Amino acid sequence: MSSSDIVTEGMMVPSDTAGISLFVRNKRHADLARFTPGNTILFVAGSTYPASTSFDLKLDGVSWMDHLAARGHDVYLVDIRGYGNSTRPPEMAQPASDNSPIVRTPVAVRDIGSVVAFIRARRNLADINLIGWSWGTTLMSRYTNENPEAVGKLVLIAPQWLRDTPSLADAGGPLGAYRIVDRSAAKSRWLNGVPGDKKAALLPDVWFEAWADATFASGQAGPGPSQLMAPNGTVIDSREFWAAGKPLYDPAGLVVPVLIVHGEWDRDCPLEMARAVFGRLTAAPYRRWVEIGEATHSLFLETNRWQVFGAVDQFLEETPPDQRPR
Repeated sequence: MSSSDIVTEGMMVPSDTAGISLFVRNKRHADLARFTPGNTILFVAGSTYPASTSFDLKLDGVSWMDHLAARGHDVYLVDIRGYGNSTRPPEMAQPASDNSPIVRTPVAVRDIGSVVAFIRARRNLADINLIGWSWGTTLMSRYTNENPEAVGKLVLIAPQWLRDTPSLADAGGPLGAYRIVDRSAAKSRWLNGVPGDKKAALLPDVWFEAWADATFASGQAGPGPSQLMAPNGTVIDSREFWAAGKPLYDPAGLVVPVLIVHGEWDRDCPLEMARAVFGRLTAAPYRRWVEIGEATHSLFLETNRWQVFGAVDQFLEETPPDQRPR
């Protein structure tokens, strides 16, 4: 299939909260006529940036969604409430200090549930495949814990787990409803831990600028130029759960095939987190961990992203021997 014949649809899907709708984008090849659990995928992003500028950003002419659609998949992404082009909770129109942190993990998991139900009904499917990144791994894993019958395979890109150091998204101090992220600080955080002589090749300036232009102009744009608003629910969850020894999902309760993909230079979710999650996937029919050399937390937006694409393609498209027709 050619990537030149990709059909794109954007839609607003109602959440379970009155007045809050969720932005969903669908991409598929124009020739795709058969929708199956195996070729249907939903993406969700992490705690700061929207899915819509993470998984559907054209770099060298193609986004990850384009790549999957060209391979015959029916691909969706969702922006959680308060992110990207989804409805902003009313607290985001008020001073941050007027309200406690918003969009905590259980709320975001309910948003995942609303969109999975929408896709399953739209395509008349029993289950679909889920891909989560960073905080999104928590959302997808927790949803799968609670709804195993609705999930075929689960991909965890840079999984969250218990930590004894503060989250890099946590600047410390009191937390209001949301935080302001400055474009000028985004690149240095992205490349934290990358050797100086590797930075330009790993994240070309033109790639970073394309991502930043799209992200800081999205529906999440902040009060000033080159600013972005991000709900603080994930930050308080990190303090009260991940840093307090209380996980927000149970890897041992995941009963579907699981793939973990992790980058060597990931400082947000270090290697020990991937190892801890992988070791607890004791109920998965099979599990796999792919470590990408010379890659950061945002590994699928870097020049080594082809390795991420390949690992996920293989996992999603393979059929174990005991499940093949005889």
